[in-house]
Amino acid sequence: MNQKKTGEFLKSLRKEKGLTQEQLAEHFYVSPRTVSRWETGSNMPSLDMLIELADFYDADIREIIEGERKSESMDNETKDTLKKVAEYADAENRKMKNKMVDMMAGAGILLVFSSVLFENETKGLLYGVIPESACNNMIMFSQGLAIAALGLNIMYLLGIFDKIKKIKSRFENRKG
Repeated sequence: MNQKKTGEFLKSLRKEKGLTQEQLAEHFYVSPRTVSRWETGSNMPSLDMLIELADFYDADIREIIEGERKSESMDNETKDTLKKVAEYADAENRKMKNKMVDMMAGAGILLVFSSVLFENETKGLLYGVIPESACNNMIMFSQGLAIAALGLNIMYLLGIFDKIKKIKSRFENRKG
């Protein structure tokens, strides 16, 4: 990879859009110095930022990395590879979401069973067998655990962790 060529290409793409380095930096929440480093080839954008830049400039990531526009038509082998990668990523996302749904169901079941076993107001199955203070501690622990698991799962399914990661990445790029 020729970083200088990539930098010059990024500069030409920015100029095609009629933007200054400051305007581009503001759009991506990075410093103008970071944009300058990209365009001189002294520093390269992170992979996340490359994806965002490619989308912003309506360019292929390979074009940015290679520092030049490619022909409009991709060969079939490349298209097949990209389709397989996309299918793999979709399958991995589905697996992860299924795991999260299973964990949410487990947290719900934990809430129900802890109430059935330990809740003193409904005379749980173990109430009276185990000291009341122990029952109260067990119910509070299991409810806290279940609520924390539900909260984390909801945050994951809403994509909050991805947003936090993106903000962190942009903040780190501002420093650089």
